[in-house]
Amino acid sequence: MTGLPMDGARRIETAIGAARAAGRPAIAAFLTAGFPGRHGFGGVIATVAAEADLVELGVPFSDPMADGVTIQRASRAALAAGVTLEWILETASDCGRGRPIVLMSYLNPLLAFGIDRMARAARDAGVAGFVVPDLPFEEGGDLRDACDRAGLAVVQLVTPVTPDDRLGMLCRASRGFVYAVTATGTTGGRVDTAEGVRRYLARVRAAARLPVLAGFGIRNPRQVRDLAGCADGVVVGSALVEELERGADPAAFLRGLRDAAGGRRAGDQR
Repeated sequence: MTGLPMDGARRIETAIGAARAAGRPAIAAFLTAGFPGRHGFGGVIATVAAEADLVELGVPFSDPMADGVTIQRASRAALAAGVTLEWILETASDCGRGRPIVLMSYLNPLLAFGIDRMARAARDAGVAGFVVPDLPFEEGGDLRDACDRAGLAVVQLVTPVTPDDRLGMLCRASRGFVYAVTATGTTGGRVDTAEGVRRYLARVRAAARLPVLAGFGIRNPRQVRDLAGCADGVVVGSALVEELERGADPAAFLRGLRDAAGGRRAGDQR
């Protein structure tokens, strides 16, 4: 680690902090890049960014081991349509420099692109950082160094079964926020927002100096409301992809989640 200023990390933390200042948890909205179609996807990003605090763009991959059937299905469709990492970066760049964009990618597409080249291209496209779910911390030095040089955040994931010593190490290493996976298994499943999850999130927050976002299985306003006091925000993925899949309005869906916990989005005049 170089210790250089983390421009992407600051952008992410500022966005999350603005949501908390408005009295609500931050909403990070996950989209499979290029889904439901390549044409007009920049407009989908803009629509979602107008309602969310962060946008997480999933890089389609043929073997998405952390993803459930919804995102697997969306990834297959995007790959069949010819979506590539290069196209994703071009599209992200065209969407301007509004809400922070974080790329969620498995390691293979990044290696194929070239780690140093990818970090520079992501920085030039206005991307704030990366989540790489299949990269163990011990093997991530090259990625972290490249992202440090480019001023990008590398977000670390923790889970309910992460031991305390490793939890502390991952929280210290993370940039932008700590991604607290709320259930063991893949994305899109049901998460129990009962006492066990609250205790887990309290443990993560005690170890983290950064905001903590809870993700995997966040699907409805009740869950957002229940988690509002336990985390600094939530990541919503499969449920949003399903809204797009059936042609529903993603903005209305996100507004419902955002408003469930009260407060306002930064800049709201309603």
